[in-house]
Amino acid sequence: MDILDTRNTPDASHTVVWVHGDALGPRNPALLAYPGAPAIYVWDDALLAQYGLSLKRVTFLYECLLELPVTIRRGDDVAAEILRFAAEHDAARVVTSETPAPRFAAISEAIAAHLPVETLPVEPFVRYRGKIELKRFSRYWRVAQRYAYGDDDGR
Repeated sequence: MDILDTRNTPDASHTVVWVHGDALGPRNPALLAYPGAPAIYVWDDALLAQYGLSLKRVTFLYECLLELPVTIRRGDDVAAEILRFAAEHDAARVVTSETPAPRFAAISEAIAAHLPVETLPVEPFVRYRGKIELKRFSRYWRVAQRYAYGDDDGR
């Protein structure tokens, strides 16, 4: 019988995981590192309005969230929602995964004014150093598919 060595296992009892829109999959590093920790996703009303997402895209995001162990909240102040969630769970810190999203740094800083924020690295889907159009998946995929399937080395 194998005995689980928990000496180096991160303590999930005082941690909440913040899942954001760039990490809505089962390989989210924060969810993997803290599988027992309460997790939250906040529908950012201001961001959704700014991006003008279609109902089809919003439905896709929601369906992704339904497959994850997260509590879904909604609000204009993502940091405040995460801090409220952390307080409800007596959390001493917030763990999330990195993203290049422009609002991420501001939200992280707002949270960090009250609780430490740990940002875990994400293994990139493709290794590409050029510019990729991210507004339309088809344009992105035209470039990315070569790298995703190992047909190119990312240069």
